[in-house]
Amino acid sequence: MSGHSKWSTIKHGKAITDARRGKLFTKLAKEVIIAAREGGGDPGVNFRLRMAVQKAKDQNMPGENIERAIKKATGEGDDGAQMIEALYEGYGPGGVAILLETLTDNRNRTVSDVRSTLTKAGGNLAEAGAVAWQFEQKGVIMVETAEDQAEELALIAIDEGADDFETYDSTLEIFSTPGSLESIRTTLEQNEAKINSSEVSMVPSHTIELDDRAAIQTLKLLDKLEDLDDVQKVYSNADFSDEALDQYGAETA
Repeated sequence: MSGHSKWSTIKHGKAITDARRGKLFTKLAKEVIIAAREGGGDPGVNFRLRMAVQKAKDQNMPGENIERAIKKATGEGDDGAQMIEALYEGYGPGGVAILLETLTDNRNRTVSDVRSTLTKAGGNLAEAGAVAWQFEQKGVIMVETAEDQAEELALIAIDEGADDFETYDSTLEIFSTPGSLESIRTTLEQNEAKINSSEVSMVPSHTIELDDRAAIQTLKLLDKLEDLDDVQKVYSNADFSDEALDQYGAETA
């Protein structure tokens, strides 16, 4: 398994167990709100809202929080500031590509925070289109499974339309087209798979392997970017060695 996928797996597990729940739920609520505003408040006919609601449920966000976010988006709750989506692109240590999805009510604040965070870490903000071409939109499902069951579940997913998969310890990561994501998840659940998350993500078409020094710098930068209030998702094409991931994990434990 590549160091990039291993980082994605570790990051997801950390988000479940260690993230400050209040901040996490705020970001999840933002996703629900923007999805409901874009396509309506009925998850049955709004694919993006279904994905946002499922992601919130995967993170154990209370149902009343989800309903409140939908009502706020459809005008049944308190009016809030109008949020807009913005995509930012940049480079980190070693020239790795970084892609940021944000939801904000103040573009000037967001771009200032993103630029400052990148610059302090030795990176820089890039022009639109500079790195986005290196990423492809994919459905990504994370399954917790015993090592001897991973291949069987992967084959089930492939039969349902999955493109590829990778494994790391007790995690199976399945990749698909966004349109196949729901049916693959449903089939896996019918086969009693324990799904940790399923979402539409941006997956790099190639990765850059970093030396341990640049890897640690990049891992610190990605964490700082994810901590920014307006940043919803952070993607990178960095590839990390097991040693760098273990070292960084020990430093942040």
